[in-house]
Amino acid sequence: MNYFNYFTEIEDTFVRRRAKHLMLSSIDWALIESWKEMGVPLHIALRGIEKAFDSWESKPRKRSIKTLLYCQEEVEAQYAEWLETRVGAESAEEKTETASTNGAAFSRETILEHVRQALARIQTTAGQISAKSEIKEALKRAASLLQDLESELVQATSVDSQKLEVSLTGIERMLSEALRNWAPQEQQETLTAEIKKQLKPYRSHMEESVYNQTFDNLFMTRLRERFGIPRLSLFYLGL
Repeated sequence: MNYFNYFTEIEDTFVRRRAKHLMLSSIDWALIESWKEMGVPLHIALRGIEKAFDSWESKPRKRSIKTLLYCQEEVEAQYAEWLETRVGAESAEEKTETASTNGAAFSRETILEHVRQALARIQTTAGQISAKSEIKEALKRAASLLQDLESELVQATSVDSQKLEVSLTGIERMLSEALRNWAPQEQQETLTAEIKKQLKPYRSHMEESVYNQTFDNLFMTRLRERFGIPRLSLFYLGL
């Protein structure tokens, strides 16, 4: 399983088991990102989703499953069991999954287009901020780093997707920190209230750490969207 398919594999499995096409919500994407950041292996997340649907189908209900949050408890339970049974070395299953992450996940042209689109959006956003500020300087720095990456991609004989991902997520974290420090407090408070209200129906079913991570991921997603700052990670290349 390719490293960069984490998001799309989970989406495909959820849609397949639901038997109806339903676009994942921003909360669902934030939850997937939380699993990824917690270190939940893809095969464990998929197993949890499958078991959650198996359980639901064994006791037919009038209401259908509309959100990935329904599977959250089972995914966490499967992850906890996996951690308990893990003894030092990787299992054969993990080794297979890890080995498949080597090499380029996308073509050079696809990656170049992703970097160039992100660069263009960042330059546009930086140009719209007239006053000197932390976020403007961060955007200029990000643009310079992306230009360097673009030059390397053009000249390189091969593409190492994992090393590129490290660089892109590093730039993304830098922008996120600057954005959080710069965004008006009033807007952040309004956004916080909106997200808390949106997550309220699900909070009692979520572990505190997962809730906090999902909240933060959703908060930053909304903040980026509000100020026109794109995601750089290759996870978002095909989304």
